[in-house]
Amino acid sequence: MTTAYATDGVRIRDCTPADLDVVHELHVDAVLHTTAIWQDEPWPRLWFDGWLAERRAAGLPVFVAEVDGQVAGYVSYGPFRPHDGYRHTVEHSVYVVPAFRGRGIASELMRALVAHARQQDLHVMMAGICSTNTGSIALHERLGFTVVAVLPEVGRKFDRWLDLTLMRLPLS
Repeated sequence: MTTAYATDGVRIRDCTPADLDVVHELHVDAVLHTTAIWQDEPWPRLWFDGWLAERRAAGLPVFVAEVDGQVAGYVSYGPFRPHDGYRHTVEHSVYVVPAFRGRGIASELMRALVAHARQQDLHVMMAGICSTNTGSIALHERLGFTVVAVLPEVGRKFDRWLDLTLMRLPLS
């Protein structure tokens, strides 16, 4: 199990099945109320059991941030694209429980994830962010990601077209 401790009381650890209720709640909120996930209907809670098992079997990380015994957010990465030529590039997701936002949780999660990716000798980490999510774009810039493209109107949600900002972090 990977465990790291941040100086501000945030514990980063591997996600367990007991954490998946919070992961599911974050997913539902993101799907129904934000443009963080370009999906119309959330996946059911049971779906996440298979998701975590598949991630573990593939050696892919899923970390949670814990503050005072409560799960405050999660982060993971997976393949950027399905073809072999992309095997050294990953794309990540990071979500924080609303009550814990603005406290550096996402930064702590991302630092742990980037460290893991570097230990795996990966070459690049990508982020695909809705262009209106300026907070997430700023977070990624603070972590060293750079904007490499903005794809206009490639998604649609809430009856409007959405632009996708692609950001890149070299790992090696």
